[in-house]
Amino acid sequence: MSAAAGAGDAETAELLRLAREIALEAGALARRRREQGVSIAATKSAIADIVTEADREVETLIRARLAAARPDDGFLGEESGAERGTSDITWVVDPIDGTVNYAYGMPHYAVSIAAVSGDPRPASWRALAGVVYNPAVGELFAASAGGGAWLDARRLAVSRPTDAGALVATGFGYDPATHAADLDRVRRVMPLARDLRRGGAASLDLAYVAAGRLDGYFERGLHPWDHAAGALLVVEAGGRIGGAPDGAPGRTMTVASGPELFDRLVEASGV
Repeated sequence: MSAAAGAGDAETAELLRLAREIALEAGALARRRREQGVSIAATKSAIADIVTEADREVETLIRARLAAARPDDGFLGEESGAERGTSDITWVVDPIDGTVNYAYGMPHYAVSIAAVSGDPRPASWRALAGVVYNPAVGELFAASAGGGAWLDARRLAVSRPTDAGALVATGFGYDPATHAADLDRVRRVMPLARDLRRGGAASLDLAYVAAGRLDGYFERGLHPWDHAAGALLVVEAGGRIGGAPDGAPGRTMTVASGPELFDRLVEASGV
């Protein structure tokens, strides 16, 4: 990654360095556990919404590394919950985003780590640094506030849709009761689209918007750890991100794209 990716104040640069270092270690652990075989530990919101033993082990590693390096910071993780710190910084972590992909052996999953300041709610926080790392393919997307979004030495920029329409991605919740509404939302968005993708890892969908691999993304039901790092990638790549509640990415809706598509995608997705 270029030195420009660490632009900004010294603390932000250090937060990004730490996030990158820990994500690489955590990703290596996730990949080793995937190669050894996946053990399902529990289900969450629905029988299809699973937690693997690796999810828990990877989050434990991330939390321990962060606590050792920055003991005063807070933590908000998918598997182990929230803990307020005494500093202004909270780490928002998804140890393995795309757990179903991971369990099935599909190489589309990621470690997502973000450092935010202020009240740890998406509508209130200010994202300072974030990384999304896919250890299966060795890609690490990184961004810092004011320092741009990067994939290795390449600075990222969102795409501009062509007359052929936008390549958009979405996802579906695990509760079958929500599927009809999700599919109706897809029907409303499709007039804007040349095609639709459903990757199964929100953090990577957002990283792909930042990289111009997708023109846009929309999904209902995301948690803060799903989008904290990816949202910063999109913004630092020149894109826009929003949703609901409170105009921020959230449980009601998350929408991300380049500026030209954003308002149309928000309207079609029903925000």
